Parts: sequence; C-alpha cells; structure tokens
Amino acid sequence: MKITVFTGNQERHNSLIDKLSGICDSLYAVQECRTVFPGESPNYMYYSDVMKEYFRHVIEAEKHFFGDIKFLPSNVYQLPVENGDLSKLNLSILEPALNSDVYVVMGASYIRGPLMDFLATKSTLNIHMGVSPYFRGSATNFWAAFDGHPEMIGATIHYLDKGLDTGNVLYHALPKPEYEDTFMVGMHAVKAAEESLVARISDGSIFKMKEAKQDRSQQIRYSKRSDFTDEVARKYMETLMAPKDVEARLRNRQLDMFINPLVI
Repeated sequence: MKITVFTGNQERHNSLIDKLSGICDSLYAVQECRTVFPGESPNYMYYSDVMKEYFRHVIEAEKHFFGDIKFLPSNVYQLPVENGDLSKLNLSILEPALNSDVYVVMGASYIRGPLMDFLATKSTLNIHMGVSPYFRGSATNFWAAFDGHPEMIGATIHYLDKGLDTGNVLYHALPKPEYEDTFMVGMHAVKAAEESLVARISDGSIFKMKEAKQDRSQQIRYSKRSDFTDEVARKYMETLMAPKDVEARLRNRQLDMFINPLVI
C-alpha cells in the first residue's frame, strides 16, 4: 500500500508520518515547514514574551506525547516546502505522490486550486484538530478551552472537500478523561486522532464507515488566526482551568453530541 500525507513539520506531524509509515510499503510526506521554536523565533508571527510563555506550555505538552523531532523512517519520501506554498506547487512536482492508495491531510495550509481538485476526487481523509461543526477555523481546540468548553476538545476525521473543515464527518476522536490541563488535553486529542485513524486505515474500516453531513447551525465559533493575540493568550493562561475540573468536564461530556465518538 502507498500513502500520501500533506502535513507540517512539528513533532505531532512527524508522529503521524511515523505511524502511517508503519502500515504501508511507501509513504510520500509533503511537509509545510515553519520554526520548531514558536514564540521564540523572530520569523514567526507570534513573537512576544506572552507568546513565548504560551508556546512553552504547548511545546511541553507536545513533547510529552510525541517526543522530539527526529529523522523519518527509510520508507518515507519527503518533500519539504515553505508553509503556505502547498497550493502553489505544480502537480508535476507532486506527481510521484499522486498515485497512492490513501491520501491524508493534517495541519497543512488551506489547500486550493488543482491540488484540491485532485484530492477531492480521492476520498482524502482530513484530520481537523477541533470538533466540527461546533468549532471551525484556526486553533479551534484553543478556542473551545478559552470559551469554557474543555469537553469539546477533540478532533474531527472527515473527507476533504473544497470548503474549510466542511466535509462529511466519519467520526470524532476524543481524549479520555485524565488529570490534565487544557494544554495537555489538546495534545492528547492529537494522539487520539492519529492512533485511531492509522488503526482504521490499517484494517480498512475507515472506508466502510457511514459519513454524516455537518450541520452548520450548530457552530459555536468560527475563529481566524488573527483572533489569537497577546491579550487573548494572556487571559487564557491567567484563567486556566484546573486539571481536576477539566477531568470532571470530560467525564461528564454528552457523547450524543458527537459523531461516532471514539474516546482514547
């Protein structure tokens, strides 16, 4: 089996590549790259003392679940590009990666143009970190926690379409209740999404699941990247919910709000 994944270059993205490479003969990884030191690097849009502190928590949580960045397995064919360049690539450049059995997207920039036209015909699986249709857009799990809904932190596995996080949903992956703050719960949700999707691709069950249309009337927040400011990050850290309260909220979440929920 051949798999193509369009993703980023952070630890969590490398983890997905590593997991997928274990269930296929060859894997093509097109990675949009940005600094692995968010909040510290001046070439990153979030660069301030507040963001440095915020991303310190993010990085600690990511390393807890996924370890450090590392070299990829030998059956991975890697194409690194600048973040945001994916849709600008001529399909001839991507040709070796466009003859796969399975296509996966996670953490890539908004895909447009000929590449989207191609992927839309291939039952491409998208991991949206956030529970759609409730939270859509950018940093959706952050906003779920910010708005006081830690029980809504999770991931949506859906078919890619030309809208932003609007494709038909296969299931929601949710982190099991544990004594964790919301930084940790967010990364726990990534782990749940990756492990469940890889397992379901491996046994073929993902392509037998009944898909569900998203009900846009259920949307709680649509967030943009520009919404995430120093002031917002500072307020979030100052009012961070205690781990015991987060755990209680996760234990009491109403699973009937989710589509084919899988708690890991």
